[in-house]
Amino acid sequence: MSQRPRRVLTVLAVVLVLLGGGAWFAFESAIGRPGESPEDLSGLSPRAREILEVAIADFRADPAFDHHVHTVGTGEKGSGARISPRFLSWLHPKQHVQFLAYQRAFGIEDIARAESQSATHFLRLARAAGVSRHGAMAFDAFHRPDGSVDEADTEFYVPNEHVEALARANADVLVAVASIHPYRTDAVAELERCAAAGTRIVKWLPNAMGMDPADPRCDAFYAALARLGMTLLSHAGEEQAVESETTQEYGNPLRLRRALDAGVRVYFGHCASLGEGLDLDDPTGKRVDSFDLFLRVMDDPRYVGRAFGEISALTQTGRSGRPLATMLARTDLHERLVNGSDWPLPAIDALFRTGELADLGYLTTEEARALDEIWAVNPLLFDLVLKRTVKHPTMRTGFPASVFRAR
Repeated sequence: MSQRPRRVLTVLAVVLVLLGGGAWFAFESAIGRPGESPEDLSGLSPRAREILEVAIADFRADPAFDHHVHTVGTGEKGSGARISPRFLSWLHPKQHVQFLAYQRAFGIEDIARAESQSATHFLRLARAAGVSRHGAMAFDAFHRPDGSVDEADTEFYVPNEHVEALARANADVLVAVASIHPYRTDAVAELERCAAAGTRIVKWLPNAMGMDPADPRCDAFYAALARLGMTLLSHAGEEQAVESETTQEYGNPLRLRRALDAGVRVYFGHCASLGEGLDLDDPTGKRVDSFDLFLRVMDDPRYVGRAFGEISALTQTGRSGRPLATMLARTDLHERLVNGSDWPLPAIDALFRTGELADLGYLTTEEARALDEIWAVNPLLFDLVLKRTVKHPTMRTGFPASVFRAR
């Protein structure tokens, strides 16, 4: 779909959401969702087919790897997953509107069947694409400093056992990514259990989970991560679902140096491409773009081989300025980048503006139109093809295939 009609539909969707749930779901039924028939590429133009084939050719025999796939649930069949009531109620309109967008992107029609419907939709997209494996992420609860769970501040919870079972049942396309809060009294034991089950990556979102990566409470966990050879994939930079200034600072990339100093391999989510953080190296306490703090860590010779950037969301509107241009230009860092889709965000139309990327010089107008076609058929595949297609506006450097393979 071209950019102008997509913008109109996005605005209309917001209006209908504000009018209430019934209007929203009527709207959905009328326009459908992207990816409803991902196996059918017959409607793609010749140019869209050409761009698609060029983008995925390197992964036909050696699949790409997507480190960053969110899962969700409400406790279907005793999964243990849950969502904060704030996201499910019009008493909290901002959060409810946000969740309705997530729900549509996940492919959920019945919230009581969130686990099965979201998994079915994702697996269909992944298998139709046929060129990637994906890390399905658990999501731990918000914990207080004493290690107890704070249910009031827990927005989402998906237990490790749920994603382990999902990955076992769909090993052709999924691997499990654990999520373990380091303040938990059983944090190291749970990490060892996950490692024994084959998990190699642990996901944190410090801003939303209430952990400070620079807190000494994390040291035992870091030591165990290093001993087990596991990777920490941590969100870095601002998290827009969290409004607390206290927990926002937990996303400061410099706070993850404690993990690096302990010998842990760290993937910095989104390359910290949003928000600001305190410059912990400056006694005046000035605030600096999180992206610049991330680059400071990446350019520190002590952390070569341990600090990596994860490029999910870099092509989204709002992040596709200096962060995307810089990471495309920094070819010296390309061997230290990894890919993530941040699913289900690629299926949320308002977050991607191919026309804007063309205006900025990352794409040609023809490429933007072709990518819109691919998005409508398979938004998961679109995310991969978009990142393989964008080029630096003047240098014309792109992300090499190595960025999209498992490290």
